[in-house]
Amino acid sequence: MFDGVAERYDLTNDVLSLGQDRRWRKEVARAVDARPAQKILDLAAGTATSSLPFTRAGAYVVPCDFSLGMLRVGKRRHSWLPFTAGDATRLPFKDDTFDAVTISFGLRNVQDFDRALREMHRVTKPGGRVVVCEFSHPTWAPLRTVYTEYLMRALPAVARAVSSNPDAYVYLAESIRAWPDQPALAERLRAAGWSKVAWRNLSGGIVALHRGFKQD
Repeated sequence: MFDGVAERYDLTNDVLSLGQDRRWRKEVARAVDARPAQKILDLAAGTATSSLPFTRAGAYVVPCDFSLGMLRVGKRRHSWLPFTAGDATRLPFKDDTFDAVTISFGLRNVQDFDRALREMHRVTKPGGRVVVCEFSHPTWAPLRTVYTEYLMRALPAVARAVSSNPDAYVYLAESIRAWPDQPALAERLRAAGWSKVAWRNLSGGIVALHRGFKQD
């Protein structure tokens, strides 16, 4: 499915989010707080748009994705990055490798995301951090109602106009509705071994940023 939307994926996201995805990426970069020479694993990196802020901070970034189609498009656009094909539930990296692991709008697409959270914990160095950016549940009831209507009605229609595979965005809407809310996802992070788990809402809870640390 993601192979089929790779070519116009970034454009489609920009349109569907009304440009908010750029702001969300900035908040992810701030939460990850990449430093020069640190190793950052960017999971579900797609075409590596999400990876670029970390490279600008001087970090060594590994964009990793399950979709070969996404990786091909990304490699064509950013040939210098070390794109890596990988399954989030069986990451092809050694224990205690990365200073930070991040995943934006991809955890929801992993079949066994609890196992993925454990794998992310395994490959993170002691003292390192995880940052998860994912669609969530608006905290204000009227916004939640409007948002749900947009997801189920407007989003597929807009996707038909701009995406190469609009059926993928019907799945997107359904997967967002079924996703755990903010406290529930925080609990799943704790169960996977992460400590000091906290979250904050972006755009009224349409998106939530969760962060946790691996104990020294």
